[in-house]
Amino acid sequence: MARSGQRPARVADVHDLALGMPHVTIHPGTQNKPVYQVGGKSFVFFRNPRPDAFDPETGDRYDDVIVFWVAGEDDKLALVQDDASPFFTTPHFNGHPSVLLRASQIGEITCSELAEIVQDAWLSRASATRGSAWLREHQAQ
Repeated sequence: MARSGQRPARVADVHDLALGMPHVTIHPGTQNKPVYQVGGKSFVFFRNPRPDAFDPETGDRYDDVIVFWVAGEDDKLALVQDDASPFFTTPHFNGHPSVLLRASQIGEITCSELAEIVQDAWLSRASATRGSAWLREHQAQ
């Protein structure tokens, strides 16, 4: 997915972008992995190793999974069904409006692509009032 001429995304960008959205709080999740919330609703979080996300060759659980909310199933499918996309899902997330990304693969997308993912995640969880205000402010730029 990464386009030439644009900087590859980094894990630090996830933190910066999430905290850059309005009304965001950060909570220590289990194992003190950050959970970014707006209005008490998570929109990005760093997941603990779980049995559903693992290396198919070794069976080792992925310890670097980041979860991003999406607006709906169509958005989710667009990301996980694109062969060039590092985003994925697992059966545990069937019916859940989110996609997964391994931190070790984050450089496969650009920082601007990551910004769009984080902004869309925030918009999917923010109140209609907050979302509309943010969109108005950013469409004017």
